Amino acid sequence: MKAKAVIFTGNSISHEDARKVLRANYQPPVRRFQLENFIQKGHKVIGIIDGIFFDRAAVGHREILSALDAGVKVVGGASMGALRASELDTHGMIGVGRIYEWYRDGVIESDDEVAVSTNPDTFEPISVSLVNIRESLKAAFVSGIVSEKEHNDLLQLAIDTYYPDRSYLGLVKEGAKRGLIPEEKKKFILDFFTGNEVDVKREDAILVLETVKKLIEEA
Repeated sequence: MKAKAVIFTGNSISHEDARKVLRANYQPPVRRFQLENFIQKGHKVIGIIDGIFFDRAAVGHREILSALDAGVKVVGGASMGALRASELDTHGMIGVGRIYEWYRDGVIESDDEVAVSTNPDTFEPISVSLVNIRESLKAAFVSGIVSEKEHNDLLQLAIDTYYPDRSYLGLVKEGAKRGLIPEEKKKFILDFFTGNEVDVKREDAILVLETVKKLIEEA
């Protein structure tokens, strides 16, 4: 019999899309004091993708360590999972994806790199994560859409913007307003972001699902 798995997500990838990759027990973004309940119900694999930030208590390190001590496999990536995995991989938590590696290696450090504002009913993001903006700006630079200076200036503007207010439209409008990009390039740059966003959070979320799937099959 396959091991029972529970996966906490909703922001980085929807439950509907996640089920196309893996059939599992999907839950909203994880918050503190939830894991023990699922361990007691016999879940042997836990996938942490998204979690509560800032305004409510985030999943604690001790909760994850207790799960690991109980023999549960815990996989993290993409968002809160990447953060916790970078902090607890030496204790046995499995980290996957680029964002996990960036936190692990100190390329990024702040929690707000992955934080987004969400629809409370659907968990769908209504702002854009800084990690996605970073990668999309890099793609725009590589494609010749923005110059190196425009890339650097827009990235700094995104960093300085409060996380719930980050959007491609807002970034381009404010960038033009501040003279960071020419007014006539606004639509061109925005069209690039709209059609070519690098959604690294979603990519890493899929890696979490694929890793959980392998662990289930091996159990």
